Amino acid sequence: MASIAAITRALLTKNVINTGRIATSSNTSFIKFYSTAPEYENIKIDIVGAKKNVGLIQLNRPKALNALCNALFKELGKAVKNFNADDKIAAIIITGNKKAFAAGGDIKEMQNNTYSSITKANVLQVWDNLLNCGKPIIAAVNGFALGGGCELAMLCDIIYAGEKAKFGQPEINIGTIPGNGGTQRLPRYVGKSKAMEIVLTGNFIDAHEAEKMGLVSRVFPVEKLLEETIKLAERIGTQSPLIVKMAKQSVNQAYETTLKSGLQYEKSIFYGTFATEDRKEGMTAFVEKRAQETFKNN
Repeated sequence: MASIAAITRALLTKNVINTGRIATSSNTSFIKFYSTAPEYENIKIDIVGAKKNVGLIQLNRPKALNALCNALFKELGKAVKNFNADDKIAAIIITGNKKAFAAGGDIKEMQNNTYSSITKANVLQVWDNLLNCGKPIIAAVNGFALGGGCELAMLCDIIYAGEKAKFGQPEINIGTIPGNGGTQRLPRYVGKSKAMEIVLTGNFIDAHEAEKMGLVSRVFPVEKLLEETIKLAERIGTQSPLIVKMAKQSVNQAYETTLKSGLQYEKSIFYGTFATEDRKEGMTAFVEKRAQETFKNN
């Protein structure tokens, strides 16, 4: 996990959009201004959506291009854990600002680490709250998602991107390698050859290329990104929370095992849904609706 704000600033193009907060408008009235909980200094949190069932987390170190210092990640992990424990929250969104989702790890913080100190500290353990979250996490990426920022986005279940977003793993430029998924998740998403090119050159890829490669689900105009991401979260929120969690677990299993073992796991989860009231209610409602439509057509 790495990248640096200093290197990134030198690479920024003249077309980067200035940092700004997200304001409400006539067609996005369900988007609130971010509020800052008193226990957080490096992130801002809010609950958004028409039903107030979407947890929104904004990385908030704008002067450092949202570089991922340890304090930020501890706060992020805490916020995700709290949202995950809240039965009213259906999905979680992680975003940055228009200039940077996250420009990577905080190199000033890591600069004097040694093999011994970084191993003993187990600095990447703070990512576990995101890995263990049962609710869908969606990354809304505007601006730069580099190094640890790209890895954070890949740690999420779905990535939506603004049309000016940039992704990359430039760790090789500072004498290290990606440390939290850049060499493991990236090849699974975009294939070995493309992952090798990205990791070994440190080159950036834009949002549309990331979409073509399968790293990003969809690309939107910058001003529409958060609105569309919230719509996605709300759509997920109309489904059974239990079945959503089971489906997420099953999809994630595809990246952890062989096809044969994955199919067996999927089958066991599928069978398990028949022990739930949610499955019974869903199928009953579908059958009744189909019967009513047939009756009307006749």
